[in-house]
Amino acid sequence: MPTALIYDERFLEHKTGTGHPERPDRLRAMMRGLEDAGFLDRLTRPAFAPAERSYLQRLHQPEYVQRCFDQCRNNEPFIDTPDSAVCPASAETAQLAAGGVWEATRQVMAGEVDNAFCAVRPPGHHAEARESMGFCLFANVALAADYLTREVGLERVAIIDFDVHHGNGTQHLLEDRSDVFFISLHEDPAVQYPGTGYAHETGTGDGEGYTLNIPLASGSGDDAYQHAFKSQVLPRLQDYRPEFLLISAGFDAAVEDPLGGMNVTTEGFARMSQQLVEVAQDYCGGRLVSVLEGGYDLDALTRGVVAHIHELIEAGH
Repeated sequence: MPTALIYDERFLEHKTGTGHPERPDRLRAMMRGLEDAGFLDRLTRPAFAPAERSYLQRLHQPEYVQRCFDQCRNNEPFIDTPDSAVCPASAETAQLAAGGVWEATRQVMAGEVDNAFCAVRPPGHHAEARESMGFCLFANVALAADYLTREVGLERVAIIDFDVHHGNGTQHLLEDRSDVFFISLHEDPAVQYPGTGYAHETGTGDGEGYTLNIPLASGSGDDAYQHAFKSQVLPRLQDYRPEFLLISAGFDAAVEDPLGGMNVTTEGFARMSQQLVEVAQDYCGGRLVSVLEGGYDLDALTRGVVAHIHELIEAGH
């Protein structure tokens, strides 16, 4: 079965303004890279629709969801923070992104495709229940995990987030649950946005022990990430034995990235991707959905995504 690519030209309609790092050119560059690599002919492109408001409200407060749409409709320049710059189309674009991730998750769960990469924007892992943060409006990956557990009935879903920034929204929305295991590797929160994701943050209540934060020193590269994978990520996933794997795939830990302080190479992203594909094959029947988060140097982002998708495609052969 093929790998699915979730992409729509409408994702380019989320305009963040001159100089904003989370810009439409990110997806344009990525799609050119996939075409140049000959991958577009090897990927299936499912149709998908915007998520229902009720789906967004499973994790986000209804008044927050309504405020996102109202402020975009009123042509406000941002939601909650200048980082989260918006235009009139932004809330609808974010709603479409959440719907695309949901459709990818549904198709992988149903066995219609092997796995999927969601080239969506705006990203989602910083979005809180009632607040936009860090370019993010709706929590694409957390919503998919909630769907898999509450609606599909899975008992163990794992999320791995290797964006350079801690996925605070994903953590906070799910940290009191044991049916979702959240793992985040990120730059030291003492020096990197959003200032959360310390190792002592391990979950709350029934979710105690089901959050694993791995803060890494600034300047860390492939060797440090591989050490973290081999000493913590892979053993913990082996113990948890997830039934579905979700990836928050941020490529801003790349050497060239202007917002990160790390030194991961394209080969480093490829190796982590290969290892996560192997985890999905070993425990999840191959079920894996990867969702774009950060990555702001266009060349590094494109190389990282191409390497990442190569590993997803190869999983089906």
